[in-house]
Amino acid sequence: MDDPTRREFAAILLPGGLVARPRKPVPTMLRKDFEPAYLKLERTGELAERARALWAIYKSCRLCPRQCGVNRLKGEKGVCGATSRVKVASAHPHFGEERPLVGRWGSGTIFFSHCNLLCCFCQNWEIAHRGDGSYMSDEMLGRLMVQLQEMRCHNINLVTPTHVVPNIVQALRTAIRLGLRIPLVYNCGGYEPVEIIKLLDGIVDIYMPDFKYMDGAMAAKYSSGASDYPERAAAAIEEMHRQVGELVVDENGIALRGLIIRHLVLPNNIAGTDKFVRWVAEKLSKSTYVNIMAQYRPEHKAFQYPELSRRITWTEYQQALRWAREAGLTRLDQDS
Repeated sequence: MDDPTRREFAAILLPGGLVARPRKPVPTMLRKDFEPAYLKLERTGELAERARALWAIYKSCRLCPRQCGVNRLKGEKGVCGATSRVKVASAHPHFGEERPLVGRWGSGTIFFSHCNLLCCFCQNWEIAHRGDGSYMSDEMLGRLMVQLQEMRCHNINLVTPTHVVPNIVQALRTAIRLGLRIPLVYNCGGYEPVEIIKLLDGIVDIYMPDFKYMDGAMAAKYSSGASDYPERAAAAIEEMHRQVGELVVDENGIALRGLIIRHLVLPNNIAGTDKFVRWVAEKLSKSTYVNIMAQYRPEHKAFQYPELSRRITWTEYQQALRWAREAGLTRLDQDS
């Protein structure tokens, strides 16, 4: 199987003027002045406390809003299908992510197996639904993070991390001991409990959630009954924004800290793109970094739903960008 990605370069070349331009200077920081947030927590002993608190949640799992309550330490499985052992599908420098993450040397992506959303149109269904991948110890995961840093990756990009947060934080402590010093990216589907995101305060440098749907009925239909997705995603992303603020980059445009939101445009406006961009403008900031993605393709079980069984049209994507501009968003991803 080819290495999985959550993002492909859009096969659409946009005419000039469609991408909103920043109306104020992009927040910057000199790379030499940056220190990952997690180092301070490790020095104070707080990271060890967070690791213990998160690990205890496995006894009655509530890492995601589904609140399955299974004892994953005993091998029990909830909706996501994972136990307390972390499984990794692949890890490598990734050059298909947002430009501030990729830079010259790539984003150090680690793709975790299993998922708490299980969307019917999942482009990585072999990993998310079937659970393809290999088990590894938390220490090995920490060493893997450092290996990606040694390959000169600009960050550690944790893809679909929600259901394995306790393992990640344990692994992070190993990685810090071995010299990890680059930003940690929490690349999630947006279906997160606020209380878990609060436990990640001071650990994560860059949050990169999806905001998939603005209508709970659509989320329930296409993402395995997650009818509370819109309100859960909204609350989690507001907390992420409170913690890290707008995206800050270094002198070379490489992301150091902040929030990036992804929104995949779906056929027939199933995702509610018009409502999404207004929400960002009203609840966060018009200069929030937003990637409006055009690369939807029907995969997995999408063909069982006629309304999802095609790619989006040029007109649909142009309309999505117009809605973003009309909402006043000024920091759209350059490939949007």
